[in-house]
Amino acid sequence: MAKENLAGQNIAGYSILELVGEGGTSVVYRATHPEHGTVAFKALRDKMRQDKTALARFTREANFGKRVIHPNVIRTIETGQVDGIPYLVIEWAGGDLLESYAKKNAPMPRDEVANVIMQISDAVAAAHESGIVHRDLKPDNAMYDHATGTLKLLDFGIAAATDTSQDERLTRAGYFVGTLMYVAPEALSGALVTPAADQYSLATIAYLLLTGSLPYLAKSPREMFTQLLSQPPILLNKARPGLDFGPRVEGVISKGLAREPGDRYPDVLTFARELRDALLEAPGARPASAPGAAAPETPDDGLLSRMKGLFRRG
Repeated sequence: MAKENLAGQNIAGYSILELVGEGGTSVVYRATHPEHGTVAFKALRDKMRQDKTALARFTREANFGKRVIHPNVIRTIETGQVDGIPYLVIEWAGGDLLESYAKKNAPMPRDEVANVIMQISDAVAAAHESGIVHRDLKPDNAMYDHATGTLKLLDFGIAAATDTSQDERLTRAGYFVGTLMYVAPEALSGALVTPAADQYSLATIAYLLLTGSLPYLAKSPREMFTQLLSQPPILLNKARPGLDFGPRVEGVISKGLAREPGDRYPDVLTFARELRDALLEAPGARPASAPGAAAPETPDDGLLSRMKGLFRRG
């Protein structure tokens, strides 16, 4: 990796300051630009530049990122290739990865969960309107700034256009893409998925934020795979002792987690609005604090490490 570390170089007008993380297919740097200020500079790994699938996914991420313009979607600033290095420049998002924040603070207050889920749903709805299914919604793909209450959705690297044909997929038949704990059951065969799959993933995120746990508690990927295909999720009010959100909130989550896509809400915004209304019908209601929950970090604490969400895939 050392020989392909770009830190200290000036590439396409960007001063590459430091490596902030790396995945199997790409590396991400903190960089500065005279006009754009601090940015995240993402480059395809040297060993992946001849891999047609990796290159296609990198290009797709760049193209989809430019197509989805929304305040809750990380902004794509520039894409290009210089000296044989494909690169992608995106805005530098403040805050924490939602995954890290949830680990320290879930169960979270009802109003905070409603705010977070609405922002994710707004971002996802914008993607759907642009003809894109995200396919990898999870807390690691969102930056959340607790101080301002704002959220940014990341990483369209495995997203798919809704008009993509079976032959044009970048996933082999019989394989699924996404993260098993958050993936919709219909995606497990590797088949093309609809926007309803993103709703399922969003419902799983909401379940995590509300309870600090997940709707399936398998001990291995194989067991998780089996449970997703054959068992109902653990009901929200039975997720952990001492939590009771009432029948309305539980019903909304259960509908969003329905195994059959047609049994879910008609779209992701409808799900999010129903959940918001259910959560806020008892003003000030808040679930019990998670044992050992820590106070929220300030937005600047560990910012570099949190940018790992930009390259988690691979």
